[in-house]
Amino acid sequence: MPGARKGLVVLGSTGSIGRQTLDTVRAFPDHFQVAGLAAGNNVDLLQQQIAEFKPSMVYCARSQDARSIAQGAKITPMEEMVRNPGVDIVMAGTVGRAGLLPTISALQAGRTVCLANKEVIIMAGEMVTKLSRKGGALLPVDSEPSAIWQCLQGEDQPIRRLIITASGGPFRKTPLADLEKVSPEQALKHPTWKMGKRITIDSSTLMNKGFEVIEARWLFNVDWPQIEVVVHPQSLVHSMVEFADGSVKAQVGPPDMRLPIQYAMLYPERRPNESLPRFDITVPTSMTFEPLDPARYPCFTLALEAGKKGGTYPAVLSAADEVAVQLYLDNRIRFTDIPKVVERTLEAHTPSPADDLEAILGADDWARARARETAGVKS
Repeated sequence: MPGARKGLVVLGSTGSIGRQTLDTVRAFPDHFQVAGLAAGNNVDLLQQQIAEFKPSMVYCARSQDARSIAQGAKITPMEEMVRNPGVDIVMAGTVGRAGLLPTISALQAGRTVCLANKEVIIMAGEMVTKLSRKGGALLPVDSEPSAIWQCLQGEDQPIRRLIITASGGPFRKTPLADLEKVSPEQALKHPTWKMGKRITIDSSTLMNKGFEVIEARWLFNVDWPQIEVVVHPQSLVHSMVEFADGSVKAQVGPPDMRLPIQYAMLYPERRPNESLPRFDITVPTSMTFEPLDPARYPCFTLALEAGKKGGTYPAVLSAADEVAVQLYLDNRIRFTDIPKVVERTLEAHTPSPADDLEAILGADDWARARARETAGVKS
């Protein structure tokens, strides 16, 4: 039986990851106490979550609404919330830059961070992983790095390759000439996963796969040539690890984020949860794998190049992509303009070492302004 409930902070509680995290809390009410909830603009849902879980701390990006929905909880900035003595685990489920400072603050305070915000690693991989080695634990939640992490459990053998799978997105077979006509509504219809808007668009451009290569480089301390990406349309194999002797371990399961979320939150335990979907091996199933076509996914190539260059290039990559994706969702640029905006922003960047927050955040600020200028959009 579990002991005292662990204090949990959920950053991005109204987003896809945050909602599924709270599903895990509902499944294990004796294991977690929600100490803090932080959200962006979905005030109505946040208010419902506060009423249900009764956290002692809340944060809302729409500060004018915070007091009216707090219901007795203390309005607390995210960086302060994660350092509270009653907090054991932080689910970093925000999107983009918003998760960086709270993640760093949590690791500095020795908290366990379940990291679903891959942009944190993209922007500040070296800094964040160094902090995790000094005290606070950093546990991957994103499906593919979680799969690699799970495959590595119990292994102390040389790694030959980390093999990250990609569904290929909704336009894997679409003629390249037709991509500029793709609407946001079409791009948001992912063939296998249900996710938030930005990551769904990033999955259609495969920018997210480039992010995951950078993420794997830092989380698992491997060299770039040891990381490969393969297209696997069924999204059943979430990633694989090949060891020196040629043996390959794969983590297999339905395309559902609740399993990697639960694995990180309960680690090192694996506990039954009947609400989770199961992989039924008795049902006839095909699994296919094919090479990734770089010509179809220029964002993937841009991400790899920025990751290998290092310094502040990855921070610029992340910020420019975030801006470009939002402009596309707002119907202000075309789908095929996303890589163009990112590429031109990277080309204009003068890099510096990413050895402190000032440099990283400065590069992020510059990239956001430059990306909008590149896209021809006024603020």
